[in-house]
Amino acid sequence: MQPDFDQIVKEAWRAYDPSREAIKISDISAKVSTNHVYWMEFESGYFIVAKLSFFGTFQNFTEDHSIINSLSNNLPAPFENFLARSLMKGDRLFVYRHEKEDQDIWVVFYRPIKIKRKLPKRLNEEHILKLGAQAALFHQACFKVKGTLLRSTKTMKIDIIHLQKLLEDESDPLGLVDYANYLLEECSIFLDFYPHYRQVKLPKIPVFLDWNIGNFSVTSELELYSRWDYDWFRVSTRMLDFYFFSRVVSDIGDRTVFSYNASTLMEDRFVLFLKAYHEVYPLTPFEIDIIPHVYRFFLLNYVIKYGNYFFHEKYAKKLQQEALAKHLPSINSTINPDYLKNKLGL
Repeated sequence: MQPDFDQIVKEAWRAYDPSREAIKISDISAKVSTNHVYWMEFESGYFIVAKLSFFGTFQNFTEDHSIINSLSNNLPAPFENFLARSLMKGDRLFVYRHEKEDQDIWVVFYRPIKIKRKLPKRLNEEHILKLGAQAALFHQACFKVKGTLLRSTKTMKIDIIHLQKLLEDESDPLGLVDYANYLLEECSIFLDFYPHYRQVKLPKIPVFLDWNIGNFSVTSELELYSRWDYDWFRVSTRMLDFYFFSRVVSDIGDRTVFSYNASTLMEDRFVLFLKAYHEVYPLTPFEIDIIPHVYRFFLLNYVIKYGNYFFHEKYAKKLQQEALAKHLPSINSTINPDYLKNKLGL
């Protein structure tokens, strides 16, 4: 039986502040994942956003939102109001946990965030250059405050090892038994690379991965103004953000029907973005070299392992089949880090 999410949100608010009651609760979810988002209105004209989730673990959910909340408070100008702030109770982030029979559901509350303009579905050259510089400035700001944030326990290695265990489980929890051996080989390729990544010790900063143009707004001067949707948040290498940057600036633009192909990473438009980024916050040769590996991680972790949580079942299957049939097998033939390094003069 489907949980009564509206009721759980009401329970969460009563646990937070029983002295105020919401007069209206509206589901404003994008309807593309298992997460639910609610708009709560109070008599005083006060508004709050509630996010409800049952994906992953309660510990990771709480950890991620604690880090995001610290980041939202600690980011320097001009990003001091870029991220939505969560509600605190006393001196701690408030997270409500609903545990009943086989239900384990969590709720966190956000202050609404102001939104200005959205980028167009297909960017022009000015948009690309500005976005590249702004992304670099935001990453720099995250780097500056990384030492003030709670340590994240999630790593790419842990996530891929978890995928291996799911693939080896005889109960076939992912429904991919016919592809298990192939996917285990792809996991091994990533884990064989991982010690080289750890040896270089790239800085770990907060990254949001999903930079779909529907997840952030900009000013009239094309400066980053606000960001929401934290479903794929983690603390890791900044290079995890670049695949979605390549999608934002791609020639095909934003589409309702899409695929997670790697070709956007080799477009001239992405090279233009990289150059604008590199001019502000220089990239290293090794960071360019790991682009195929972080792309592989994205496919394995977010499309294969968690696709059923982020997309409707029918569309999740489509994306998984495309990843298996086309995207994973073509990584080495499609992505050429040497070409990108040459374009950056590295």
